[in-house]
Amino acid sequence: MSHGLANDLRQMVESAEGGLRRLSPRDVSEPRKPGGWSKLEILGHLIDSASNNHQRFVRVQFSNALAFPDYKQEVWVACQDYRSREWSQLLDLWVAYNRHLAHVLEVVPAAKLDTPCRVGESQAIPLRELVGQYLAHMRHHLAQLSA
Repeated sequence: MSHGLANDLRQMVESAEGGLRRLSPRDVSEPRKPGGWSKLEILGHLIDSASNNHQRFVRVQFSNALAFPDYKQEVWVACQDYRSREWSQLLDLWVAYNRHLAHVLEVVPAAKLDTPCRVGESQAIPLRELVGQYLAHMRHHLAQLSA
């Protein structure tokens, strides 16, 4: 079981949630730079990341190796029109989804953390490393959201 990874994820969500809840509609709707994503879109992107990784974390438990398609982030964000969403609804979804993922990680058998996973054309890496990348990716975007 991967309690350490689950705890890291849970702690990250707990640490970020309060500050994210204090952001105003203006704070979240303005693009961070010309042509860039707004904080609404960044949070939507993190929801997409949770969704894609949910599939990986579950499917690996009944497979010996997995290959997943690439995540086309610009297309996903545009198709879902995150700019038109209400911040509190997206934040509630992100928090709940990641709390669920922490639970999923707790019940992944330890041996499955070594299962090779390939995303797109990248080299296969163990699930443990894929989870680490997910957490690093989230840290990167949470820093953008708190800036």
